[in-house]
Amino acid sequence: MPTAIGEHSSHSNLSIPNSTDGGTSNGSATPTTGQSASSQTRSTSDSTHVMEGDRESQLQLLSEQLKVENRIKEGAENLLQMPLNPALRSQVESELATAKQKIQAIEKSMEYFSDRGARKRNNDINGHAKRKFTGQPLQPTVGWKEEASERDDFRSAMHQANSAIKTLLYLSRQSPPSSTASSPSTSPSTSTLPNPVTATEAELSRARIETMNKLINVLQRNLRVRYELDVGEVVHAILPSLADKATKQARATAYRLIRNALVDIHSVRRLGEQNLDWYIVKTLSRDSKHAVEKEQVIKLIRIIVDIGSERRSSHSGVGSGTVPLSDAVMRALIAVAEYPEDPFKPICVQTLTEILLLHALAEGPLEMAPLLSAAFLHIIDSPETRAYLHPGIDLEIALSGITDAYGKGPEHTERIKGCTRIVSSMLRTWSGLLYFCINDMAAIRVVIDCLRIPSLETREIILDMFFDLLNIKPPEWHKTFIEGRRLTMYGRSRQSADLSRQERIPHRSQDTLKLTDQYIALLILVFAKAGLLDALTSMFEESSVGSPLSRKATLLMAELLQKANRVLPLSIAAKIQALPRIFSLASDYNDHEHRIVGSSALSAINSFNRHWSRMEPTAKGDTRPRANSIEDALRRGQRQVEQAKLKMSMQMDDKAFQALLLETQVMLTKDHTKWNFETLQDLIDGPLHSAKRMEEAIKVSRYIRKLMSFFHPFNHRFSDLPNTKANHRWIRLGCSLLDALMASPDGTRFLHEDEFLSQLVKGFVQLDPLTSAPVPDPIFSKKRMHDTLTCGYFEMLGTLSKRKEGTELLEKFKFFTAIYRLTELRSREDLIKGIIENLDYSIDGHSRIVLSKALTSPYKHVRHDSTLYLGSLIRGSQTANAWMLRLLLTQLYDPAPEVRELAVRFLEEACESTDVLQMVVEMQPTLDHLGEVGHPLLLKFMSTPTGFRFLYAADYIDREIEAWFHERNLHYVVHIEVFLAKAFSQNASDDDDDDLLAFEGIVPPHFYGVMAKTELGCEVLQEKGHFAEFAQFIRRHGLESEDQEVIFKLKSVLWAVGNIGATERGLPFLEEEEIIPAILEIAEQSLVLSVRGTCFFVLGLISSTPQGAEILDDYHWEATLSPLGLPTGLCVPLDVDKFVSIPQWECVASEAVDDSRLAPPESDEEMEVMTAIYNLANTVIANAASRSLTKMKSKPEFRHIFSSPSMFYRALHTISSQKYRLPVRRYIFDLFNIDLDADVVQQLAECAISLRIPLTAQESAQPSEPSPVEEKPTGFKSRPTRHHVDVSDDEESDAAQKEAAAKKPRAPVMSLRPKSRIIGFT
Repeated sequence: MPTAIGEHSSHSNLSIPNSTDGGTSNGSATPTTGQSASSQTRSTSDSTHVMEGDRESQLQLLSEQLKVENRIKEGAENLLQMPLNPALRSQVESELATAKQKIQAIEKSMEYFSDRGARKRNNDINGHAKRKFTGQPLQPTVGWKEEASERDDFRSAMHQANSAIKTLLYLSRQSPPSSTASSPSTSPSTSTLPNPVTATEAELSRARIETMNKLINVLQRNLRVRYELDVGEVVHAILPSLADKATKQARATAYRLIRNALVDIHSVRRLGEQNLDWYIVKTLSRDSKHAVEKEQVIKLIRIIVDIGSERRSSHSGVGSGTVPLSDAVMRALIAVAEYPEDPFKPICVQTLTEILLLHALAEGPLEMAPLLSAAFLHIIDSPETRAYLHPGIDLEIALSGITDAYGKGPEHTERIKGCTRIVSSMLRTWSGLLYFCINDMAAIRVVIDCLRIPSLETREIILDMFFDLLNIKPPEWHKTFIEGRRLTMYGRSRQSADLSRQERIPHRSQDTLKLTDQYIALLILVFAKAGLLDALTSMFEESSVGSPLSRKATLLMAELLQKANRVLPLSIAAKIQALPRIFSLASDYNDHEHRIVGSSALSAINSFNRHWSRMEPTAKGDTRPRANSIEDALRRGQRQVEQAKLKMSMQMDDKAFQALLLETQVMLTKDHTKWNFETLQDLIDGPLHSAKRMEEAIKVSRYIRKLMSFFHPFNHRFSDLPNTKANHRWIRLGCSLLDALMASPDGTRFLHEDEFLSQLVKGFVQLDPLTSAPVPDPIFSKKRMHDTLTCGYFEMLGTLSKRKEGTELLEKFKFFTAIYRLTELRSREDLIKGIIENLDYSIDGHSRIVLSKALTSPYKHVRHDSTLYLGSLIRGSQTANAWMLRLLLTQLYDPAPEVRELAVRFLEEACESTDVLQMVVEMQPTLDHLGEVGHPLLLKFMSTPTGFRFLYAADYIDREIEAWFHERNLHYVVHIEVFLAKAFSQNASDDDDDDLLAFEGIVPPHFYGVMAKTELGCEVLQEKGHFAEFAQFIRRHGLESEDQEVIFKLKSVLWAVGNIGATERGLPFLEEEEIIPAILEIAEQSLVLSVRGTCFFVLGLISSTPQGAEILDDYHWEATLSPLGLPTGLCVPLDVDKFVSIPQWECVASEAVDDSRLAPPESDEEMEVMTAIYNLANTVIANAASRSLTKMKSKPEFRHIFSSPSMFYRALHTISSQKYRLPVRRYIFDLFNIDLDADVVQQLAECAISLRIPLTAQESAQPSEPSPVEEKPTGFKSRPTRHHVDVSDDEESDAAQKEAAAKKPRAPVMSLRPKSRIIGFT
């Protein structure tokens, strides 16, 4: 029974039937006629006949009513496409909505009557026999509704799907497949459908779309139905909807239905037998007006690739796979991807990238280049997939945008920049770097040699690429250096910029990114060996005068030498810094220009080094001022001047003091704008710090009383000043005045008696809703705090809290009581922030209690801000403060995850200090509740003997070591490789420093590495025997190149061994197992490039200790040492060529021999047409060929050709085997007067068989021809003279065509065979 419908038609007196509650069908709900005469029971035969008659009449009336409503709907939709005024448009939309509702109600009623009739006939035939399922489910219409909340029963859904397929067959004027139903007319919905013979095409299309949508809904809700349905039957039923005569909505729905019917590889194979390729090719060739149709066909192609692709491994060990797409579909997809104006270009490029077929790194779309390069870099990494690329050819396509840029002008600049970004991203990966080093670094040498080309735009872009690759961030004075100006006057701005930058971002030492530094060290070695320094020197020689470009080259050389000095061993760096060619030029007394060039270059490099050393901060990683710092002389001089001024002012006589008081104008006027601020500042900072002068100013002249009245809140003088930067000097003046007052007993006594503090307390009480009546404009309102200097009172309170006397004053006036109440205000976080950021916490007392109360506030944002300030206090503290650490540990138990993470981050940073770490460990905090957030903190605890014993006693060590051995080691590999990828991408655009700041030190902490830092940890590691298993795994699987799981585990084991070897206590484990030679062997011989990179970093970790550096030195790997001779954790091979060399490989042929060939055309006219179609692929003569085809089509003797299915097939074969642009493909389809439908597709299939000729034995013995993706247009034999087409205006084109035909006299052979593309890897 249908669900309840409460709508009635307004055009007739027909009543729509309602169901009983719950939708059950027990015969209790019967339809009513206009006279309501159907109340009789259904048990008698007479009433049954009456009901049958009523049912037929009802169906006829409903059918007529449905036609009326459909016409109303169509008229409203057409009317809405016209420009209408808002009122009329609203009325039409309302009528359209009403018509749709009525159509839905009528259809449900028709289904109801049809279902009842079918069930009645079945009962009459079977004679009351019991049946589990009798046609429609108990609630059939719920299955048609997308918003249905429950899923239909499988049998019901299956019946609905079969009924929909029968309906589609009926609408397509076909006979349904053999089934239990006797004919389409007996299907549940046939009697309600338009007659295929008399109905219009629009009515049939609309009925097909509705039926297909219903079937899609069934398939989406019932996955099992997809498995039961035969895809072949579905395609057979919807073929009319794919024809050219159908609407684009019908074709889109048909493609969507096919997509929803695919579930596994078997259904995809069944689909491949249905000859749908030409429908798909035609759809992909349509213009943007058919976007809805193209979208669905592209989704269908993607689902076919996703479900139907097979991956397998051949006997040769090369991973391969097949994609069930024919050449015809693949060519059509490529044409869309290569057409810049098509809106579906990006998704087609992405699809082809996933199939790993598209080679468009240099000429393709720049926005898709990173995706493409990443795909090919992934292919290069493994020898299984690397075998599909031609070494030294395929990936070098990316360089063509740079190497072919000569003479193309400024308009090619963006293309060059895009290519340099691609090359830069490739060289930042192990796959790209090692691949470009094959053939004696030929690819890198080509890029470097472009610096010698006289193309200014190109060379400057390439220089920028090297700046980017070497992670060189030019300082502010680089521009000055390039312009050729002196660098001596730019130190002050650089220092101020550095200071402001240090205030904005958290402190990070220069040696944080050790992994990237080690990679940059290898890049410098590779570039130096490839001739980068020589190419830069050649740029110097172009002009003895110098140019911005040559100075930029000098700057790159100077930066490269600086970087080499920091990251390379001294012996290697010395060879790079020798600069033999520049010194040779400078000492060439026979050539005056050479000497000028060499001397100028050396002078510029020397000037750069001197300025860099002057600008580079000396004290790294420590904010404490040092006695030998560069700024020390300046600070010392400033302090001496200040002390001399203070001494002179303190020795001032009475007359001078009185004159100074008068000079400030405070005694003469209340207008602060007329006061002499500088004199007032000098007075407060100098003489008033003397107790005698303070007493005189308070008692004799009442000077201080008048000055303090300016700061009284309720006087509205200071408190009403605008909050501007210029007025902040009055806040500083008030703080200095309070500091001077507290320096003497008389000043402290004055503050006891003055109204300043009492008025401040009253201002705070105004905000307390429990103790005072509401005030219209309180002193500390949110608006006044933001707009006026009222916020400065908190700084003054902070000044008072710094002294014991001030704290006593605050306690006497009950400030802290008022502050405690302020911290409980819900929406006044500005007050709480002002209080906690200005109070001084050096004295144990109420200030610390206020901070503790803010840290435990019931409001999350207050706790977050307070924790942030507490972290800044700990960071700025010179010594470890136990009370700060206790408060921070309390935040680890905060209910908000954000606050806990913030506390962990600050605590982890503080624990970098050994004293702080020891103090925190002794407090023994519980961190198990933090989960992954607290894991780095627990690892820090493990690095101390006390912390290790504490965690060992808590069973943390045993639990974690097993987790790391079985699982976390693998997670670490993902973690660190993602970090490296982000770090290199951040080098190019430093938009977000948070991810980089997450890693402090050489590498992210590793559990085994931290264990090896303590003696007890080494004992546990020895007892577990994990290292021995690691060493055995490395020896057994070190050179694995096929099994991806083994390779992944090998990386995890290598990182574990490297972190253990990075400690002095862990290195003996490596020596005992003699595992370092095995790691070196993997680094130099592994066929998996990313494994080589892992070994490179691991060797750097091993070189972190003096003993490890010494061991590696015996194997010709030299470690970089600091000026004090300590290893820095960087290590490079002395023989770079041996490390970066990759064994040569033979490219695996990915295409089979094309054995599907077509016979040549039979008549001269056909030959003319096919030759012109072939010429459309040549952009030089395409216009002439197009005009020729247009003229041919207008000739009577050619017209039959453009209606011939065999010629149409030849044209389709041509565009499916050669490269044609999308507009040309569309033009070829429009050229033929053939509408694609099931009959035409069948004829095309027959032509594919009849026109095909097999390869002869002789042809089979010849070498295989290029694949269709790469083959050139096949020529025809000499064309006969064209008597019918006049192309005298295209003589050059004709000559070119004749010449091409003369060179290829062989009979034309055309082929089209679905191919399986080899993709991916196992």
